[in-house]
Amino acid sequence: MVQDYIFRQEFRVRAQMMEAIHRYIDDKIYPGSFLQAIISNNLKEAVGCADDDNLRNIPAFVSYFYNEAPTNCWGSKEIMASWIKSEEIKKEDNQICI
Repeated sequence: MVQDYIFRQEFRVRAQMMEAIHRYIDDKIYPGSFLQAIISNNLKEAVGCADDDNLRNIPAFVSYFYNEAPTNCWGSKEIMASWIKSEEIKKEDNQICI
């Protein structure tokens, strides 16, 4: 079971959002627009897409990606696209020919 990520005791990433983050990092699945904005380091877009809870907790999302996530999975739209594409390349390399 995925748990909330707590940052400085007052900010948190809800477990539901942590699941989406793990799907992105582990399974290379694009998240929703808010997380895409966070991952792309686009504060303006993140604020515009956030629900009230996520808006209050943007510092926790940034902290999680900065302190916990692989450095090559976040920072820009191009990095995010490359991260997703790396799974596609891996799947192609593992195909079995009969």
